[in-house]
Amino acid sequence: MSYSSMFRSFIKDDQGAVSIDWVVLTASIVSIGILVGSYVNSIPGEVTADVDSYATSVDPVTGSTSAGDDG
Repeated sequence: MSYSSMFRSFIKDDQGAVSIDWVVLTASIVSIGILVGSYVNSIPGEVTADVDSYATSVDPVTGSTSAGDDG
């Protein structure tokens, strides 16, 4: 068998192509999940800081903020 015929049979052989497709698709889905998860994970810290700053500015007796705004 010559090298050219081996090369042609290698090019025509498509076994394993579906496995490679699944690996690429799975890797892309996992990557997107990690990106979305890291973004969503950063949001609660910002919201918690905003709630904390508001809660510390409210007078518990009168319900007004420390700036004098009736909330």
